[in-house]
Amino acid sequence: MKRGGRPQASGGSLTGRYPSSPARRSPYITEQGFRALQAELDQLWGRRAGVTKALAAAAAEGDRSENAEYIYRKKELREIDRRIRYLQKRLPDLKVVSRPPAESERIFFGAWVKLEDDSGREAVYRIVGPDEIDPRQGYISVDSPVARALMKKTLDDEVCVRTPGGEICYWVVDIGYQPFAG
Repeated sequence: MKRGGRPQASGGSLTGRYPSSPARRSPYITEQGFRALQAELDQLWGRRAGVTKALAAAAAEGDRSENAEYIYRKKELREIDRRIRYLQKRLPDLKVVSRPPAESERIFFGAWVKLEDDSGREAVYRIVGPDEIDPRQGYISVDSPVARALMKKTLDDEVCVRTPGGEICYWVVDIGYQPFAG
């Protein structure tokens, strides 16, 4: 213990009971992303009913301290409830962006962007809300460093992004508000 009687973490800073709040996230989301979150919430409510029923059956088996099914179902229910609470709190705060911007030749939220790096490799990204990122589809958060660097850029602009490995520069090859063909 350090002076003052309060325990200190190994890094020297005091630790609280709860972790610090995450960085503020943008409230924007695409229509598709919003519908997906609503569908997830509906699916979770249905799944919760089944888990609750299985939990009650496991609890009826007797000694809960050594009942693996009971312990597993309690944990599963806790995870479902956590996600339901998050979605119920997050969905009302979201702002659905359903139309492309008036300046469709510039990069804004919802844009599909084709970039080319110094070696000629191309990458396609879509700028979406933080609740719908998906690296496999190229969906990046509007809060990400790449998306922030791309905002308001136009065709043939150079965009440089500072990364832990150094600065990477891209050229904007194409911009669209619909997926690129092929």
